[in-house]
Amino acid sequence: MPKVTIYDVAQEAGVAPSTVSRALNRPARVSDSMRRRVQEAAESVGYATPARQGRTPRKTIAMVLADITNPHFIKIIRGAEMRAKSSGFTFVVVNAEESPQIELTQVRGLASKVDGFVLASSRLPDQELLALGNRHKLVLLNRDLDGLTSVRLDMVHGCRLILEHLASLGHREFTFCAGPPGSWIGSLRWATLRDAAHEHGLTAHRIGPYAPTVAAGGVAADTALRARPTALVAHNDMLAFGIMDRLASRGVAVPDDVSVVGFDNNFAADLVTPPLTTVDGPGGEVGGRGVDLLLRSIADEPDRHGPLIDPPDDRITLPTELILRESTGVVRPG
Repeated sequence: MPKVTIYDVAQEAGVAPSTVSRALNRPARVSDSMRRRVQEAAESVGYATPARQGRTPRKTIAMVLADITNPHFIKIIRGAEMRAKSSGFTFVVVNAEESPQIELTQVRGLASKVDGFVLASSRLPDQELLALGNRHKLVLLNRDLDGLTSVRLDMVHGCRLILEHLASLGHREFTFCAGPPGSWIGSLRWATLRDAAHEHGLTAHRIGPYAPTVAAGGVAADTALRARPTALVAHNDMLAFGIMDRLASRGVAVPDDVSVVGFDNNFAADLVTPPLTTVDGPGGEVGGRGVDLLLRSIADEPDRHGPLIDPPDDRITLPTELILRESTGVVRPG
């Protein structure tokens, strides 16, 4: 005999499945008459409510990070943790080590122990993410994919601000030092910089990919210098720090000889010499809003897997800004 689901209850009661879920799991969110109507329909079709099933919520969510050593994630983790804690949920953080295979293993290993996932800068292919979204409650951070809930920063706007800034300083070309090949947001940055460059009289070049680390910056700088660029745009601040350190060791002055721009505005961007011009965004809000969407899904339909049903504001884009510091300057004649 087929298992009775909330969809059967919804059909019997003549309401949406999400209304059935609220009435049975969050009765305070519906009227008394609606609650009675749904309960009567559930009894009529023989649906075992969570209370009758003896279901005990795990009250735990997991955040899977692309690279836990990247300072960019500090604000995101903090925002997510505070939101989870305020709702009485245990918050678990695991590291994917920039590996899609490890990321998938982490998710599969935790699936029976948590109520849902927040995947930060996931390196998994689109089809794998969609498959996971059909089996588990999850929210993407710094990644956008049709069919899944997500929160990300407006990188298109941030990249356009970089182009406007470089053009205003007299630059006519720049080189983008790319990050990991599996980085969705890195690909978006390059595509935006490349496609919009001509609008500002700029020519875009690309080198890489490189690991998003300080150590990788030396190789990126050496490669970039072969073309004698006037400006370098790094995948992230960490790579930019390594680039500037290598340029200094080779006697190349920043910004007099080469301007350098990063992304993320991590805690050291204002401490390096010279301080780094970089794109910033509300990382804490990214984490907090992501957890908020996940908790909403868990609260509305704790027994159902997969994406939200008709979720409001399920793909959120937050603003970015360009923080101007001393690593960028006017192009010198000659």
